[in-house]
Amino acid sequence: MRDLLGDQVLDLLLERSKDGKGGLRLTGDGSMLGELVKAVPERALEAELSSHLGYGKHDPAGHGTGNSRNGRIGKTVQTGVGPVRLAVPRDRAGTFEPVLVPKRAGRISGGLNDMIISLYAHGMSVRDIQHHLRQIYEVELSHEAISNITDAVLEEVRAWQARPLEAA
Repeated sequence: MRDLLGDQVLDLLLERSKDGKGGLRLTGDGSMLGELVKAVPERALEAELSSHLGYGKHDPAGHGTGNSRNGRIGKTVQTGVGPVRLAVPRDRAGTFEPVLVPKRAGRISGGLNDMIISLYAHGMSVRDIQHHLRQIYEVELSHEAISNITDAVLEEVRAWQARPLEAA
């Protein structure tokens, strides 16, 4: 995480969480870590659905394909920072079976989020990430799916990094 955020940002966040004046909590409902843990799998799920459907969100190529996005369903999963409420995307045909956050799974390993961010931050290739997912989680994902997921995760991390911070 230090590679992505830098020491100054981490120090500022830690200071704001200690003094109680910054209104920033590290863990628990609505916390900094909880929101990041929520955002990463939600982005990954959206990327997974795009790979499943064969087109991205709002892509005109999806018109008339016979299957499309069909909203989201709420799901609470246990994570390393506590329970997190996810919005899991659905497809109209009901054929989307999420791999990274499987149906009926009540727990997300904190290692999954950490691994996706870490592998991408360390410049690993899609093939290397695919190998790690297969070895650790027994998950088989295509190169395209992994690329979409890592792109979505990096986008979320950059958005989180660039968010405005209140003065301490």
